[in-house]
Amino acid sequence: MRMAVRMMSCEIHPAILEYIELVEAGEPRACKDQIALVRHVRRCFETEEIYTDAVLLEKYISLEKYFPFALFPWEKFLIGLWDCTFWRETGRPRWKTVFAMMGRGAGKDGFIAFDSACSVSPYNPVQGYNVDICANNEEQATRPLLDFVEVLETPKFEAKLKKHYYHTKETAKGRVNRGAIKGHTNNPKGRDGLRPGKIIFNEVHQYENYDNIEVFTTALGKVGQPRVGFFTSNGEVSDGPLDDYLERSNGILFEGVPDDGFLPFVCRLDEIADIHDEANWGKANPSLQYRQDLFDEIREEYNDWLKHPDQNGSLITKRFGIRSGKKEIAVTDYEKVKATNKPLINLAGYPCTVGIDYAQLSDWAAVNLHFRVGEQRYDINHAWICSQSKTLHLVKPPWQKWVADGHCTLVDDVSIHPKLLADYIREAAGVFQIKKLAADNFRWTAISEELKKLGFDAKDKDKVKLIRPSDIMQVDPVIQDLFDRELFHWDDNPCLRWSVNNTKRVRSGRATGTDTGNYYYAKIEAKSRKTDPFMALVASMVIEPALGSGVAANLPDVSAMAFNF
Repeated sequence: MRMAVRMMSCEIHPAILEYIELVEAGEPRACKDQIALVRHVRRCFETEEIYTDAVLLEKYISLEKYFPFALFPWEKFLIGLWDCTFWRETGRPRWKTVFAMMGRGAGKDGFIAFDSACSVSPYNPVQGYNVDICANNEEQATRPLLDFVEVLETPKFEAKLKKHYYHTKETAKGRVNRGAIKGHTNNPKGRDGLRPGKIIFNEVHQYENYDNIEVFTTALGKVGQPRVGFFTSNGEVSDGPLDDYLERSNGILFEGVPDDGFLPFVCRLDEIADIHDEANWGKANPSLQYRQDLFDEIREEYNDWLKHPDQNGSLITKRFGIRSGKKEIAVTDYEKVKATNKPLINLAGYPCTVGIDYAQLSDWAAVNLHFRVGEQRYDINHAWICSQSKTLHLVKPPWQKWVADGHCTLVDDVSIHPKLLADYIREAAGVFQIKKLAADNFRWTAISEELKKLGFDAKDKDKVKLIRPSDIMQVDPVIQDLFDRELFHWDDNPCLRWSVNNTKRVRSGRATGTDTGNYYYAKIEAKSRKTDPFMALVASMVIEPALGSGVAANLPDVSAMAFNF
C-alpha cells in the first residue's frame, strides 16, 4: 500500500518572496549559494509547519522611514526569516542563527543597526530583549550602535523617537521593551552578567578561535526567543570559525544536511573567472545593483587590481568573497591548502624521508614523514608544544584540541627534549623504511646526539642532509606544483594547514635589488603564527630524491605492522 506523505504549504510573505523571486529570475545574477538558499527556503515553507508573523514583520519594516536608507530586498528577506518566522507548535524562531557573508560595502553595519532597532522596539513582544554586538575592535563593535544613535538624533524624528527609545554614549534602550543595544570588544572575560536576547558577531573573519563566541552564546537562554547573527566579509584567517560556518553552509545548501535553525546567507563569486564580467559582481554583493557609487568604486579597484594584482589582493577576498591570498606572501591559495585534506593510504612498509624543524626547543618543534607513491605525496606530520613557551598565550587557534586529537604533543617542561623527537622517529622506523633525514643546518647541534643514537650522523651524507636556504629555493617550485595539482595528502591535519598559512614566500635578493626569481620561506608573524610543521615538511621534501620515482617495490610484509601515527 502506498503511504501518503503529509505536506504543509505555508504562504511566503511578500517581503520574503520578493528576494526569492529576484534570485530565481537571475536579474541580477546570483551566486550558486543564493540560488540554493532560496530553493531551501521555499522547500521549508512547503514542507514544514512554520509561519511568518506578517503583522510583526510589517511593523518592523515600518521603522524604515526613520533611517537614511531604504531596506534592500535581501534585508527584508533576512528580517522576515530571522526575526518573524516561527514554528507553529512552539512559537520558537524557525531560524535562530543567521550566518551572512557578503562583499564589503553591502551595508552589514546598517542592517545590524536597523535590526537592533527592531529588536528593542515596542513591537518586539519579548521584554528585556537585549542586543549585544561583539567584534574584535571598538569601531566594529560600536559602529551599528552609533548609526542608530544618529537616527535617534535626526532633528525631524528626534521628538517622536524619544517616546520609544533613549540613549547614552554607550547604549540605546527601548522604553517599552526595556531591551538595550550595546557594543562589546573581543574580551571573553567578565561576561557572566550578560542577559542577551540577540547576539551579533561582526566581522567574524577576524576570529581565530571560539573563545569570545562561546562566552557570549552560553549566556543565551535567560530571555525568550534567543537569536545569534554572524555578519562578515571573507578573510584570510584559516581553520577558524569562519571556515566552520562556511563548511556548515555548504552542507545545508548542497549536501542535504538539516539546517537545525542555521540560515546560511552566503554571497560570493562562484569562481575567480567571474571577476572579469561586471554582471557577476552582484553575486558577491546583493546591494550592488542599488548603489551606483559603490559599483563605480569597485570598478576603479578592479582596474587597479588588473595593473597591480600583488598590491590589491584584498579586492578578491573582501569585495568578491574568494579567499586567494596575496601572491607575494601566501605559500599557495587557500583552497589549495584545504585540498590537502585527503585520506592517507596504509603506508606501513613504504619508504619515506624525515624532516625536522624547530626555531627553539623552548617553543614548538615538528617532525614530518614524507612518502611518494607515483605522483601522489603523503605526509604524516606531528608537532610538539612546550607548555612553558613565552608565546603560547599568543597562539589563537585551538591548539588544545589539536593535542587532544593527536596532531600535537604538549610537553610540560621548560623545553622539548630532543629525545621526544628521536623516540618518535625510532617508532616510525619500526613501521616505515626511513631513507634519509633532514634538518636545519644551524639547529642540528641541539638534536644531533639523540639522532646519532638512531644512526643519523651528519657526517654520513647518504643518511643526513643539513638544510640551507638555497636548498629550500630549489624545492619551492616542486612544492608549488604539488599544491597546484592537488597531489598532497595530509589527512585532516589542521595544525599543518595552519602552519602553511603562517608562512610567506619571499623573493631572494629583492631587498638588495638583486632579485634572483627564487623564493625562500619566512614567518608572516614572528610570535603567534608558528611555521614549524610546514617547515618540517619542506625539509623532508628537500631530500625527496632519496625516494626515487616513488614506485613501491620489494615491500616487506605489513600485515603485522601498526599504523598509528
